[in-house]
Amino acid sequence: MRLLQNSLILAAGIALSSCGEAPFYEEVYSFNEREWAQDVKPSYEIDIKDINTEYDFTLSLRVSTGYEYSNLWVFMKTEAPDGTTAREPFEIQITNEDGSWVGEKSGSIVTTRLYFRKRKLPLKGKYKFTVEQGITSSKINEVHDLTFTMDEAKEEE
Repeated sequence: MRLLQNSLILAAGIALSSCGEAPFYEEVYSFNEREWAQDVKPSYEIDIKDINTEYDFTLSLRVSTGYEYSNLWVFMKTEAPDGTTAREPFEIQITNEDGSWVGEKSGSIVTTRLYFRKRKLPLKGKYKFTVEQGITSSKINEVHDLTFTMDEAKEEE
């Protein structure tokens, strides 16, 4: 169970890949009309063949500058190849206390990333990562997309 919990944590995101190299896995989920309803749960499926490799994960959230909250709580559900599941909460901090952006701002779009570095997945096979928004409102406005990226961990220099 502990091993699965650790693998869930790693599911949250993939680190940025080096210049010009395509990541091992990357998928973007775009929200209709920049609205994330509670019943919309983007999912990402990845086939893991090497359990000895460490991976970096990144969950990238793009919102408009009109986004009305300072953060976003999400739940990451991980389903392992053997069918076991785990669900964990994560906070994506979007603004600082002073109202400045935590992420990168380009025009009216802000990209905030949640990183999980050097993680191993314990089983070979297909993992499914599903992300749910965790706000009490039935929908969140001004959310453009959510990208899940995974790549082999790079050696630190």
